[in-house]
Amino acid sequence: MSETNDSIWHTAPVVADLNSKAEGTLNHNLGIEITEITGDSLKGRMPVDERTVQPAGVLHGGASVAFAETLASWAGYLVVDSSQFHVVGQEINANHLRPGVAGEFVYGEATAVHLGRKAHVWQIHIRNEQGKLVCISRCTLAVITMPGQYATREDRG
Repeated sequence: MSETNDSIWHTAPVVADLNSKAEGTLNHNLGIEITEITGDSLKGRMPVDERTVQPAGVLHGGASVAFAETLASWAGYLVVDSSQFHVVGQEINANHLRPGVAGEFVYGEATAVHLGRKAHVWQIHIRNEQGKLVCISRCTLAVITMPGQYATREDRG
């Protein structure tokens, strides 16, 4: 992470910590890795291999969406105070622009469009090894109060 005062992160995130939390999850099963955290974005990579291709041998659009939501969700998690809040995917869309080629990696970067008190919107660009856009996605995350933190029933809405 860059050591600047204008970082969007709640605490100083560590790439290795995020990757270690992926063991036994979809992230791990698809080979998704977080590779870098800058002052305002989160980056990762995913292999285009037997876990992520469709029968035609190119990157499955669903794998791209899972990759995009993973990056957005980790980024949202790092923005909020995790002792009080959690983020969950609320909506995601994706435009698939070109195929990801088997045997390569695709690289994603999540950047914030809106960081509100109750919702975040993240833009995710997924590129191939040549730097060409494979997919553009936008993910909306709901920011929810952690269980046990509700003051009243009305606060849940």
